[in-house]
Amino acid sequence: MARRKETDGEKAIRQRIDLCRIAPGQKVRLSHFDTEWGGGDLRDRWTKRELESLLTQDVSRLAKAQDLLYADASRALLVVFQAMDAAGKDSTIKHVMSGVNPTGCQVYSFKPPSEEELKHTFLWRCMQALPERGRIGIFNRSHYEDVLVVKVHPALLQSQHLPRGKPEKGFWEARYDDINNFERHLDRNGTRIVKFFLHVSKGEQRQRFLKRLSEPNKYWKFSPGDVHERRYWDDYVAAYEECLSRTSTAWAPWYVIPADHKWVTRALVAEIITREIHKLALRYPKVEKGLRKQFDEARSLLEHKKI
Repeated sequence: MARRKETDGEKAIRQRIDLCRIAPGQKVRLSHFDTEWGGGDLRDRWTKRELESLLTQDVSRLAKAQDLLYADASRALLVVFQAMDAAGKDSTIKHVMSGVNPTGCQVYSFKPPSEEELKHTFLWRCMQALPERGRIGIFNRSHYEDVLVVKVHPALLQSQHLPRGKPEKGFWEARYDDINNFERHLDRNGTRIVKFFLHVSKGEQRQRFLKRLSEPNKYWKFSPGDVHERRYWDDYVAAYEECLSRTSTAWAPWYVIPADHKWVTRALVAEIITREIHKLALRYPKVEKGLRKQFDEARSLLEHKKI
């Protein structure tokens, strides 16, 4: 079957996605990635309304892709979300997965580790939450917290029951290697991984915090510690840059997604997930000839109202 020719709109979106993807070995500087992108460089061909229509994911496409993944049941997809506070992880997950069959999807939000989790390797709790074959698994935060938050606040290592003594010089490099090997193992065994860093600006984060504080029904989304962490903004940027540089691989790529405009974030994430599923060469299970004959007989009975 001849491959369908890519439309101008699809080509434009693919090119934007390519700009978001971190190539293996690429040295990342987040200042080189636009947080505010809203399709401005595409306005010579489309109006804003047309562009929003072009970029806004038809959830039925993702639903159909997920249905194929579930029916084939030979592969799984793990989607990892990391971001600064208020970048829109929860709303992106809610929007993007709104049309997906809950039976074939699971979302796991990682909170500060429990005492039991701290007594195991930092990858242990993530292993417990991996998706089964045929399902999409979503990590809202993930194993990357241990090379991000813990790196910014190294005192947290004291609670991890590590071997006595200060971490050696290569401690963080070893953790990056552990993560890469872990994800390589998953990929070799049928779990495709795609990772999103939702890149929000410090100014936009401030506005979103203020919005939460001005609406009582949004108070639950805010913690006083969120403002405290803003003091470490530059430290987090450095930690993310090193993490993205060291752990974006051919088998588990990172995408830096502009997050100041939520509709852009949601559209790009949905499109990338859909494309990743289609790369898996999935197919619906074939029915044996004997069963097909029984199906034909059943159809005939139903059509002629004989049963």
